[in-house]
Amino acid sequence: MILQTTPKTDGKPMKFVIGKEDLTLDVLEKLLYSEKVEYTLSPAARKRIDKCRNYLDEKVKRTKEPLYGITTGFGSLYKVSIPQEDLSRLQANLVKSHSCSHGELVPLPVVKLMLILKAHALSLGFSGVQVLTVERIIDFLNKEIYPVVFDKGSLGASGDLAPLANLFLPLIGEGEVHYKGQRRPAREVLKEEGLEPVTLMSKEGLALLNGTQFMSSHDVYALILGRRAMRAALAISALSLEAFDGLEAAFMPLLHEVRPHKGQQAVAQAMREMLQGSALQKIKKPQVQDPYSFRCIPQVHGATYDTWNYVASVLLTEINSVTDNPMVFPDDDLIVSGGNFHGQPIALPADFLAIALAELGNISERRTAQLILGLKGLPEFLVANPGLNSGYMIPQYAAAAMVSRNKMYCYAASSDSIVSSNGQEDHVSMGANAATKLLPLIDNLYAILGIELMNAAQALELRKCEKKTSKHLQKIFKDFRQKVPFVQDDVVMYELIDAATAFVYTYDFPVSL
Repeated sequence: MILQTTPKTDGKPMKFVIGKEDLTLDVLEKLLYSEKVEYTLSPAARKRIDKCRNYLDEKVKRTKEPLYGITTGFGSLYKVSIPQEDLSRLQANLVKSHSCSHGELVPLPVVKLMLILKAHALSLGFSGVQVLTVERIIDFLNKEIYPVVFDKGSLGASGDLAPLANLFLPLIGEGEVHYKGQRRPAREVLKEEGLEPVTLMSKEGLALLNGTQFMSSHDVYALILGRRAMRAALAISALSLEAFDGLEAAFMPLLHEVRPHKGQQAVAQAMREMLQGSALQKIKKPQVQDPYSFRCIPQVHGATYDTWNYVASVLLTEINSVTDNPMVFPDDDLIVSGGNFHGQPIALPADFLAIALAELGNISERRTAQLILGLKGLPEFLVANPGLNSGYMIPQYAAAAMVSRNKMYCYAASSDSIVSSNGQEDHVSMGANAATKLLPLIDNLYAILGIELMNAAQALELRKCEKKTSKHLQKIFKDFRQKVPFVQDDVVMYELIDAATAFVYTYDFPVSL
């Protein structure tokens, strides 16, 4: 999967202070794509964390009432009281027993986001953890020690219990980590780096495991990659339009003023900018209108843009929230057991985002199909040297297969619920399943767009008009040809598809969206 890694940008090391201000998608994208980041904990966050921890210690000493997850067992075992001398062991046992994530390795960028989001949530000072615990998470980020986490096991309701347990096993010297390109036992790596395992205090295990950071991190990564894909899709669709000898009339401002959806207007404007100066658009064309996959780019791509903005707004609230349980409010002398860990607020938007991004692939494949039909003076399958050659026949098959698979990923995971914890957790969000299916969907989307770009470039060159399009599109074409050549005779095609996919994933498309 190409999304396992992120392309790095050149530049000076970035400094980031945890707990200083709210997180944003732009900041998180910079943190992921920067070559080196130095993380520190803000003094204000340190004070908040200390204040909450000190309050909790005093509360445990003086109260005789059971405090869920602090002096009791967990889930349906909340009725079992735990002696004071066993409170630390209770938390370590929780992390070990709950480390049940299974399946495929979570991509390292997502693991990195999980650490950042959890450190930020704990820094808000309502979780009752030690400063040392947050500092150790920051140590992991600075030393690029990334815990081994798997993608299955969370119900997205009592927090992301299983994957977050795997994430924080290394904190107590258990589990495995990715370190310097190797997967190794955490205890060995901690010893090499001079880091002592953390002895968890009361409630700390629960604070680490309760929360939506597994779901949120997948959603944030999908938003970051989705925004890049939206820009790529728009530029590639403009190139396809030129290759298909299409009309720019469908993007004129008046059309979109009378149906003023923000996304539709933004995409139409961006298309006009991409086509600006094209000599091809000045040539009179025989058709009055183009197929929907070209003519309705503002309406279809724009709807995805609007969906992206909605989902982003929800996620911004989520990643700047406290989502563990119970919540500790020192100023109000309250420890309250609630449901802030429930993933429903982000489960529904994750499913919505899947549908919106899948549609970019759906319409892209249709443009690819139009280019190989033998229309507008183009040869069938864009065969440059017909006879023994099949040309671009089967890349469209591959794109269609991935479009179909993405429709499977559009199943609404959030519509499901399975009772757990002996009936105590009787409604769950399945938000983790909604979130994890976003990444294979986006991986397919980049390949679908790569195939469209291959076809558009081939068609443009067959029509000998690559130098007549706009300056923006000429540059994209020229840069693409450095990676993927014109196909004269049949070649091993999967290599070109891989190269085109990588190009779409890493290229900085000049789209103002």
